[in-house]
Amino acid sequence: MHIICDQKQLMKSITTVLKGISNKSTMPVLEGIYMEAKDSQVKFIATDLELGIETTIETQVIEEGVMVLNARLLNEITRKLPGSQVEMRIKENGKVFIKCEQSEFDLVSYETEEYPALPKVEKDQIAKIPRGLLKNMIEQTTFAVSQDESRLILTGGLLEIEDKTLSMVALDGYRLALRKGEIKGSQDHKVVIPGKTLNEVGRIIDEDLEEDLQILFTDSHILFDLGKTKVISRLLEGQFIDYKQILPDEHRVAVEVSRQSLLYSIERASLLAKEGNNRLVKFKIEDHQLHISSNSEHGQVHEQIGIDQQGDDLEIAFNAKYLIDALKVIEEDEVKLLFTSNVSPGIITSTENDHYTYLVLPVRLSNS
Repeated sequence: MHIICDQKQLMKSITTVLKGISNKSTMPVLEGIYMEAKDSQVKFIATDLELGIETTIETQVIEEGVMVLNARLLNEITRKLPGSQVEMRIKENGKVFIKCEQSEFDLVSYETEEYPALPKVEKDQIAKIPRGLLKNMIEQTTFAVSQDESRLILTGGLLEIEDKTLSMVALDGYRLALRKGEIKGSQDHKVVIPGKTLNEVGRIIDEDLEEDLQILFTDSHILFDLGKTKVISRLLEGQFIDYKQILPDEHRVAVEVSRQSLLYSIERASLLAKEGNNRLVKFKIEDHQLHISSNSEHGQVHEQIGIDQQGDDLEIAFNAKYLIDALKVIEEDEVKLLFTSNVSPGIITSTENDHYTYLVLPVRLSNS
């Protein structure tokens, strides 16, 4: 194998696939990036057997072939090379020679035959989704996936296609994030995708490209075809929680408020809440005012915001982080808060549409 490519192009390709590398693998070859030069293209692949990322670039191929180089080392070298042309070739002794201007490296290559092939995903079950929609769905939900490995199914996000409506759901037992969007005709489907995979897809998606991306399914794997880059992942097995049964269908208190004002007030209140055990902030809703307070051994804080209130007065408390996470990803200027009681879940949604729904459990107050 012998190629010449631009340093920035090489660095971007390595960065794209790097998150497919696992730090815990028992197979040394999986610490490497697989590179295949053929025709006028070089393909880069990294996988940990659960997640695989592949990207392709157009470049000068002098001699076709394959090599597998240590990913972390190759990444560090490439980043520190001058912004010029990089030559890479396999020498007669099997080492890989890398040259860029006056810098030269000889690297040991892994045995390419030991590198596992990515699973094949046939194009018999395909969904087409606008890039911006999927990126937005991932950003608005995946922060709510569980980090508890004992409940493995909740460490992923549910992707559900039903009657041309695409839904993505994440929940961790304390909060639930649901984002819906309309897509063109596609078969109904329901899969649970690891949170790590969704985050990587969201990172890679280029919203500037106009054409829809494709998602391909099998019973055990999913492939995101992003054009020159593909992400393939094993799906999580098991039954996802019936989230529709969790969402309340009625409320006693409705509040409309500026999203930014609410976010900034909670962030300020949480400065003292951080000193406590559960980052507790208290809401008191009365007379078209929302009072937000928090206290710790270091002091107290009180915020007040004008609101449009419908229904009863209410006192309720939440973990500040759970509120901040949602308010940061909602795009609309105004949000609606829906409550039933101070021990029932609260709902945050937009006043403009029902595309996004966020449910969060309250913290029980001592006098509740």
